[in-house]
Parts: sequence; structure tokens; C-alpha cells
Amino acid sequence: MAVRLFFILSATILLSCGPTMPDEVEIAYENLPERIDFNFHVRPILSDRCFACHGPDEKARKANLRLDIESDAFSKLEGKTLFPLVAGKPNRSEVIKRILHEDPKMVMPTPKSKMGLTNSEKAILVKWVKQGAEWKDHWAFETPKKSKLPKTSNIKWAKNEIDYFVMKKLDLLGLTPSPEAAKETLIRRLSFDLTGLPPTPEEVADFKNDPSEKAYEFLVDRLLASKSYGERWTWEWLDVARYSDTNGFQGDFTRDMWPWRDWVIEAFNSNMPYDEFSMKQLAGDLLPEATSEDILATAFNRNHTYNTEGGTIPEETRVANVFDRTETTGTVWLGLTLNCVRCHDHKFDNISQKEYYQLFDYFNQTSEEGGGWGGKIKPLLTLAPEKEQKEIEKLETYISSLQSEVEQLELEKFPRAKGLPPSESEVAKSTNGLDPRILLKPPKLRGTGGFNQLTKYFPPTDSYGKTIKELHSTLSTYNEVTSKHIQVLVMDDLDEPRLTFVLDRGGYSNPILTDTIRPDVPKLLPPMRKTAENNRLALAKWLFDEKQPLTARVTVNRYWQAFFGNGIVKTTEDFGVQGALPTHPELLDWLATDFQENGWNLKRLFKQIVMSATYRQTSKVSEALLEIDPENSYLARATRMRLPSWMLRDQALFVSRMLKDSIGGVPVKPYQPEGIWDEATFGFVKYKQDTGDKLYRRSLYTFWRRIVGPTSLFDNASRQVCTVRTLKTNTPLHALTTLNDITFTEASRVLAEHILNHSIDDKKRLQFGFELVTSRKPRADELDILLNRLASLRKTYSDDITSAKDITSIGEYRTNRDLDVTDHASYAVLSSLLLNLDETITRQ
Repeated sequence: MAVRLFFILSATILLSCGPTMPDEVEIAYENLPERIDFNFHVRPILSDRCFACHGPDEKARKANLRLDIESDAFSKLEGKTLFPLVAGKPNRSEVIKRILHEDPKMVMPTPKSKMGLTNSEKAILVKWVKQGAEWKDHWAFETPKKSKLPKTSNIKWAKNEIDYFVMKKLDLLGLTPSPEAAKETLIRRLSFDLTGLPPTPEEVADFKNDPSEKAYEFLVDRLLASKSYGERWTWEWLDVARYSDTNGFQGDFTRDMWPWRDWVIEAFNSNMPYDEFSMKQLAGDLLPEATSEDILATAFNRNHTYNTEGGTIPEETRVANVFDRTETTGTVWLGLTLNCVRCHDHKFDNISQKEYYQLFDYFNQTSEEGGGWGGKIKPLLTLAPEKEQKEIEKLETYISSLQSEVEQLELEKFPRAKGLPPSESEVAKSTNGLDPRILLKPPKLRGTGGFNQLTKYFPPTDSYGKTIKELHSTLSTYNEVTSKHIQVLVMDDLDEPRLTFVLDRGGYSNPILTDTIRPDVPKLLPPMRKTAENNRLALAKWLFDEKQPLTARVTVNRYWQAFFGNGIVKTTEDFGVQGALPTHPELLDWLATDFQENGWNLKRLFKQIVMSATYRQTSKVSEALLEIDPENSYLARATRMRLPSWMLRDQALFVSRMLKDSIGGVPVKPYQPEGIWDEATFGFVKYKQDTGDKLYRRSLYTFWRRIVGPTSLFDNASRQVCTVRTLKTNTPLHALTTLNDITFTEASRVLAEHILNHSIDDKKRLQFGFELVTSRKPRADELDILLNRLASLRKTYSDDITSAKDITSIGEYRTNRDLDVTDHASYAVLSSLLLNLDETITRQ
């Protein structure tokens, strides 16, 4: 009671010159940590509740007050004697007075904003100011430092550096780590995490029977060296890169981007350093003596959607594509949300609209014009033999010169006001039988068909007629030659830089002409080093500069997410002030720095993670631990995660031994319900299913139509935009897929064949099938359940041979007609049951 009275007196004295602290705030004050940290306690409040009106966005700012900049927050308000914040003096801090005010007209945030502070948040701000209002830059914009390993209560538990940081957090929370998982669980977990496929029973047995202390490490090394490793991690990157085999939008033309996908697989399998991997995709075409492989890598930044619908405006499409490249770079390497800054200053992070367009300029210099038709839109890389490649390059040079000549000739042929297209000329409008829309686009954006029409109305009697005839003929030859080869959308840079302007409200047609933009990086990050050319390559190098604080953190965090379900920073896409705070900040910085110091080596990073005691824990959880840490943020156990849909499909193919395990190549079209494409494409594009081995390739190689993705996949990125964190849902549709999709039902009946051929004894058969699917032997009670179900199914199908024949004939994979049809059907249903067990579809 005495302590309570003392506190009330202290609080009253504290704020004696301003509004008194309400009782509820006083109580919250008592329960605060001893020391208030600006980054972890104060900035999140300011960002959530204050920055919308008092943050970076100048146009939205009220009362000319900024609370995101230290100097502004502690400076006298304009035209007044008041200070927003006064260190150590809450009673003189106008911010504190306002948040505690009882008058609705005076209190901040205003009741109208519906962003009022909780009692705890008010108390935090009061205590922070009382303690001296120490200000810190946002943690993510500070260069990471490799701190010393912390002291912990359980040194023996730790297997590498990761565990020291995790154990320190567990000590603070009064938690203890979980025991190591069983060997069967560990090899299954590792196999899925590193290769995307389950282990075979033989591999499980070998690991279990290896008594060596190095057995686990040998397993890790073997999986990292597997060719399946590259395929598994390429899938993650395809979501990041918004990869698709079509353009998107109405028409959704097919494009050939799969050679880039194969480049990514090889990059992962060869363990290309992540900095090199990134630089080549961002600017491989600008490398000294760039090879065709370097140029191919830049397809990363042409993976975006491309609008070729009728009536589209080329410049609008082009600008939208540059927006996409800029914002994808911001998400993947910087972990910053840049989308809103195309229209206005960022409302939370100190990034201005002008700075957005400075970054935009790096991607604004590609020769892509925004027009075009089909899936081959320049700039293109033609994958042809050297001799034919030279012929193609000569044709391209000649076509470019002819297009420029036609453009000059049309200034005289179709006189019109400056800036208007030839279609607006009276000559074009008065030419009988000629649709002037053919002349709407400049010559370099017109196809062969357009010039074919023009040659009908303008005979080769003058320079214009002769030139368009020659251009039409050369274009036809070019199309004939290139149609024999794969052409991939890639990046290049114009010889003469394109001017960049701030676009008012992000409108392509609203450039603010008063200020020409030069390429640069946001000022909240370290400046770019001076280089001979300030281009995309310079930007790519800057991303990996040792002083650049975000790239290493963002990368390590994204891959941590793959192993533990959530990143150390949960908002993988947002490291700005609105993003989640790191659960283990020292660990994140240690890993980021170590990643840089060791050559951006991904396989080394992955090995560090999976070798840790943290990763090896069992996922079994007590009710008490579940209540304390339901999302496993503090890692007192392993995280159970449902396998992604693509991995579930690959698993079914693998355990049934149907998987056609080969790397790379043209996308394939496996089973899909009828009519899916018809509705999405208005019946213009029909789905033609593949046959034979193509039906059984890994999901990575499935043809991806952007406007309607593969129907067997759920909870996957749509590939419309860059995605670094996919949302997980739980609906009956998932089970409807794994129980009824043809791939799964076919896999069940083929798996049943293998089980039947394994033995003539039902118990041995079921033991074999269970272990094949789950990677462990069944318990006695589980085996009894399966035997009872088998007896029931045999009775059902002995009475219904027609249904038994239907079940054993699903899919195109050959059927063993020598098997008893009743047994085959019964075991097929049991196999489906096994493939849908919780532990089969979940990474334990």
C-alpha cells in the first residue's frame, strides 16, 4: 500500500504542470520494463499512431510537426513557445500533455482518427521521456554488428552459435528447449527442407543405423549436394521473381522464360554466391564482357506481367513495368515497401517520392517500349547456335535502321502537329480503305501485319513505299528465322538515357517537368560509392556493399522463414518502421554479418541453420508452452508446418515411384479439370494435357498460366507480383485436392501396386506402405486400425467390382492387370488414406 501511495505521489509531482496521469495509466506505468527502449517500445507506437499525420509524408503532415525525425521532435513548434518533446521533462512535453488530455478537442491522437493509445502505450511514452527520451535510428537502417556469443544457462545444449542466442532468449522467458527429435523425424524434416522430397526407407534405415557422431552432418552434406536441392530452392525464388509462362491480362500470351528458370536451378546447385546470383539477375547485361548466360539471368526483371490487351497505351504499360522492377528490388533486397511512394512520400519510412523516382531511374533505361504483341517483346535474347545468332543480330541491326528511316519519312508523308502520331494526320484519315490505327504506334512497335497493310496502300514508287516494303520483307525473314529458336525476355540499357521525372500521383502521363531526376539511392541508407557509370550494375553492387545494412539481414531472414515458419522479423517483406520487430535481433545481426564475411554462401548458411540444436528439436508441444508461445516465436521447440501444395504433389509422385526425376526443360501440362482455361480465356485458349513421363515431372516444371495458376496448387503465390511471404490457410478445398485430384488418386493406386508386390502378407504390406509414406514404422495400434480398414474395404469392393475397376484405372500410368482387382482397389484407398495422414502432409 505504501509503495502504491509513493508511486501516486511521484506521478503527481512528475506531471504537476500538466494534465494529471489517470489511474489506469499509473497502473500500467508500474508494470513497464525497467528500461524503455526507443526502437522496441516507443517507435512502434509513434509509427502506428502518429506518423500518418506527423511523419515523412509532407502533404499529409498536420501542424507542421514531424515525430519521425529527432531534430524535429525536440525542436520548438513553429510560431509557438512549446516543444513536442523535452528530454527528462514530461510536464514540458506537449506530446505527453496531449496524449493524457481528457478534452476530446485537445487529446491526440484525435478520437476521429480511431487510433487512440492504450493505457500501456501512454505510460511507455511518459516513462521514456522521464528517462531522458533517448532517440535511436531505426534498428534495420544501422549497419549490423557481430556481437559476442551471449552467456547462457545451458552451454551443453548448444551445437553452434545460433543456439547461444536462442538459449539466451529462452533464459529470459524462463523456458527450456525441447529434446532432440527422433532420427526418423530428423531425416524426414531435413529431406523436405533441403530437397523438397521425402527420404526413402533405405535412407532412413542407413541414418538410424549409423552410430557415428558425424552421421547427422554427413546426411546434411549429402542432401546439400543433391541435384534436388537446386529444384527445391528454385521454387522459392520463382515466387520471389513472379515467374510465369505467360504475360497475364486478357489474351495471356505464352512466353519462353523457362531457360531462366533452368539458370536459377543451376545457380543453386553450383552454390553460386548470393551476391553474384543477385547481381547477374539485376544487371548481368552490364557486366564487362557479358556472356549469353549473364544476359539470360536478367530475365528476372522481365518476369513481370505484360499488358498486350487491345487499346492499351504503350507508355502506360512501360511505366507499370518499371514500377514493378523498382518495387520488386525494394522487396527482395531491401525489405522495404515502396509501392505507395510512387504516388506520395512514404507515410512511415523516411523515403520521399523524389527518392522513389531516383531508384526508378535505374530501371527506366531499358529499351522495352511497352507495346508489342504476343510473348516475344523486345529486348530479347535468342538462344541459337553462334552462326545463326550472328545472322539474327545482323537482321536486328538492319530492321532498327529501317524503322528509324520510316519514322523520318512519315514526318513528311503524314504531316501533323508536333507530338501527334501519324494516325492523326489528315493524309492517314483520308486514305480510302486504310485503317489509320495502323499508324497509331511508332514504326518500331508495329508488327509484320501492320506493314503488310501499309504496303497495299503505298506502292514502292517513292522512298516511303520502297522502305516500308523492305522493312516488311525483312521483318518476315526475321520472324521466320527466330521462330526456330527460343527467345527470352531480358534487360538492356539504351545508348541515350531516357529522361526520368517524378510522376504526379504515379500517373504515367503526369510528369512533373520542373525537376529532372538523376539515379540515386534513398538517403536513409548509406550513399552509393562513386563509380564510372551510375547504372543498374552500380545499384546491384551497392546492394552488397558492406555498409549497406539491409540486404544481408533481409536475405538471412527470408531463408530463416523457410526453416522455422516465420522469419526472425515476421514481416519478411517489411523491415521499415511499420514492420515487426525482430524476436532475436542479436542473432539476426550475427547471421547477417557472418553471411557477408563468408562470401554470401547459401549452402553454408543453410548448414549452419540445420546443424543447430534449435533446428533439431522435437516439435511436440505442451499445453503450457503453447499458451506462452503459440507461434513458436522464441523457438523452444521445432515448428510444425504443413508441406506446401507443390511439395505434397511431388511427395505423392515420389513415394509411388512415378516421379520422372530430370532437371530442366520446357514446361509440362499435367492433369487439370476440363474448362478451367476456357472460362479464363473466353474459350480462345484450350488446355492440351501432356501424356507419358511429362505427367509425372516435379511441380516446378508445371506450365504456369498467370491468369489461372495450376489447379492442384493452393496457398501459393499467384506470381502476379513479387511474393516473399505466402499466407497459409486451412479449408476443405485442400483435402478435396489431396483426396480427389487425379495425380493423387493415380499415385494411390500405383503405390498400392508396390505395396501388393512387396509381400503376400497383409501385415508386412501395411508396414511397408506406412513406412514408405511416413518414414517410420507403424505402432501396433495403428497397424490394427489399417488391418480393420483393409478388411472393410475388401468386403465393399468384392460386392462392387465395377467401382473397384474404376479406382484401379484412374490416370494414364500403366495398370498391372495381373493383380486381384478387389485387393488392388482396397489397397489404393488405403494408400490414399496414408497420403492424407496428418504426419504425411505436415513437416514435423
